[in-house]
Amino acid sequence: MFDHISIGVRDLDRTRRFYDAALKPLGYRCLSASEGSLGYGADTPRFWISRSDRPVPADTESGLHFCFAAPSPAEVDAFHKAAIAAGGRDNGKPGIRAEYAPDYYAAFVVDPDGYRIEAYCARA
Repeated sequence: MFDHISIGVRDLDRTRRFYDAALKPLGYRCLSASEGSLGYGADTPRFWISRSDRPVPADTESGLHFCFAAPSPAEVDAFHKAAIAAGGRDNGKPGIRAEYAPDYYAAFVVDPDGYRIEAYCARA
């Protein structure tokens, strides 16, 4: 359905350090970088981050979050560990979320700008 998603942040350098570390275990990397934007993906940029003077204010009650596909539970675990080490805040340790589905394996983190992100895979 979506071709890409774009978010705004104040500190692009800090955000790049975070997403370079957090998305690497999932097989995603920065494929496009300019003075004002970053584009992440596996083969083509699908997650864009732009410098903004007025990013969307963080709101944990908004329901907004971004979920990144992971190949296996091991990569979900590595995502969570890397994201926390890179300055993210835990928002749900890796594990099965039976309330979503019996095989829903995910981890949740809040990035340095307050965006809620998730890594997910269907556990075989």
